[in-house]
Amino acid sequence: MSLSLRTLQRSAASILFALATLPAIAGELGSTRPERVDMSSERLQRLDSFLERAIAQGRIPGAVILIARDGEVAHYKALGLADRASGRAMRQDDIFRIYSMTKPIVSVALLMLYEEGHFQLDDPLEMYLPSFRDVQVFAGTDAAGNMILEAPRRKPTIHDAFRHTLGVSAGSGNTPPEQLYREKGILVNQLSSLSQQMDLLGQVPLLYHPGERWLYGYGHDVQAALVEHFSGMPLDRFLQERLFGPLRMVDTGYDKGRSARGRIATLHDVPDTPPANPAVDMRTTTYDRFADVPMGTLGLWSTAMDYARFAQMLLNEGELDGVRILGEKTVELMAQNHLPPAIGTLAEGNGTPGIGYGLGVSVVLDSAAAGNLASPGTYGWTGAATTRFLIDPEEDLVAIFMAQQWPYDSRLLSEFETLVYQALVDD
Repeated sequence: MSLSLRTLQRSAASILFALATLPAIAGELGSTRPERVDMSSERLQRLDSFLERAIAQGRIPGAVILIARDGEVAHYKALGLADRASGRAMRQDDIFRIYSMTKPIVSVALLMLYEEGHFQLDDPLEMYLPSFRDVQVFAGTDAAGNMILEAPRRKPTIHDAFRHTLGVSAGSGNTPPEQLYREKGILVNQLSSLSQQMDLLGQVPLLYHPGERWLYGYGHDVQAALVEHFSGMPLDRFLQERLFGPLRMVDTGYDKGRSARGRIATLHDVPDTPPANPAVDMRTTTYDRFADVPMGTLGLWSTAMDYARFAQMLLNEGELDGVRILGEKTVELMAQNHLPPAIGTLAEGNGTPGIGYGLGVSVVLDSAAAGNLASPGTYGWTGAATTRFLIDPEEDLVAIFMAQQWPYDSRLLSEFETLVYQALVDD
């Protein structure tokens, strides 16, 4: 197992301090003073002050932030309001719709089954999901406006599903295949099951040849269908029994919106006009529906502390509190850039140079090109209601941001990253 230099330097002190600060509540990480892990309390106050200004400006109603270093929580704050209408203050244990932060969790679930020998990354999807056997690729339209289709240059694989190089969309564009998504109801707010979705995806052409472009789409639903196929269990049951239960993520699941009403942070500022992506139309999609139809693209609820436990497990190379979820080499593989050389980074996909994509997570390749302070090798992802997590192995750092603001505020999440890193003051 590889350990960072700073972890080795502090191992003895951390053990002694941990004995004195065992978590009082099951499922919490231990806590420490910022200075014990080379963070500045004064500089962390800059982060709090910045967020207080953002709340006062109406950018977000409130947030919960959590920063852990060397395996212990150095900063954990609830700021602002969980609900503007009632004036309810945000609490540290409030529960959030995490939208696409569901995706890395589903990827970990599939990697657990990878470790059990169920598949290889280069296996064609049709080996396990027959609906992909005869899938075609969109190659433009003819003079009459009809789609031109051709056979894929190679079969779409499980690897493609992990890294968004599958050619599957989320139905938000205006191409003829994406119009078919809407006509056939291949939208997460309309589907009745993962199996139905897989059957329908086999009836529409891929938008491009597998492995030739990065396109953010329903690849994680394909992963979720594979979890069900290999495990013989519904997705929600697998996650609860194999991941959330062992990691003591007691407030994470598809049904938490029903079972913990008093702790739900309200989703704020949903526009009256429909969003660009009809699959996540906040006016018509009740997030609770995913309790009945668990998906891989979105649907989970969680707290800052629960997600920090998940992230800390990954930072610890697959283990937390004596519970091993993944092997260290699997986590190492997950956090590498898996985009083919012809794609390289996400610059084409969403205008983000310096950022690659691993197995369900983005990966910082070049901090200067990415334009922010995270170390090369930092990985994580975001959620559509303005949530984010990042894991920095070089700095032994986990950072969690939870808000419930729509539209998604990507600038705010970048500012959060900057203010987290400026608080590091290693000797």
